[in-house]
Amino acid sequence: MAANPLLTKQYAVCVYVYGTRKFETVVADYHEPVKQYAAGTYTLEQIDNALVKGYITEAEYIETMKYTKVEEAPAE
Repeated sequence: MAANPLLTKQYAVCVYVYGTRKFETVVADYHEPVKQYAAGTYTLEQIDNALVKGYITEAEYIETMKYTKVEEAPAE
């Protein structure tokens, strides 16, 4: 099933910004798209804040952060 972009955004807002949802209540097919959306849209401070406030778990935080990393160029 392809993720609906509007639903992905809404889930991300509810999980990372307001804490009104947990990943347990998000449809499983949306877990990775929501993490990708959050990593690409929210600041590191916002993602850190979601962890500190208990909106996401440590594991969810780590999984989200994997999407924020930019590949490093190979050394010459």
